[in-house]
Amino acid sequence: MSREIVLIGRSNVGKSTLFWQLTGTRVRLGKRPGITLHPFKAPLGKVYYVDMPGYGFMFKTSRAEQEKTKDLIVHYFEEHASEILLAVQVIDASSFLDIADRWEGRGEVPLEIELWEFLDDLGLDVILAANKMDRIARLDRDGALDLICERLGMLPPWTQWQDKVAPISAKRGQIEPLRALISAKVALI
Repeated sequence: MSREIVLIGRSNVGKSTLFWQLTGTRVRLGKRPGITLHPFKAPLGKVYYVDMPGYGFMFKTSRAEQEKTKDLIVHYFEEHASEILLAVQVIDASSFLDIADRWEGRGEVPLEIELWEFLDDLGLDVILAANKMDRIARLDRDGALDLICERLGMLPPWTQWQDKVAPISAKRGQIEPLRALISAKVALI
């Protein structure tokens, strides 16, 4: 049975850039959301890495197509749960709180929180890759990570969750916290 490390997150949070940093395999990248339309797999060592399409807003895409993509993601995780060694939920740490506030202001559960709970309900081992940390002022990083963790149901300080939270900047190649967590998980198989 093949084991998978699956990267999942909202459109345009840096999943494909992170995929390239982790695997050395280039996938099509773009400045606009919705470039990755289907799961893309690349073998590396004992596992396959999977770059999933983003959910939420996708440039020039109808609401029906966005829902179709969301259904594809849900079905993929449900059908492959036994093969998934690790789910890496990638967020844009610099905009996460603003987006969550907007959704909650409309009385809705933010997609990132809904996904975090869905992956947990499936019993998957999940790591949060808090990407784009380079966009947050150095003095505000711990505070931002504390608030993000709190929104996801993890009590602050975030530093007690270093086995589940990896602050990174994929575009700058600063992904060592995530690499270390993945290496520890892969070493167990």
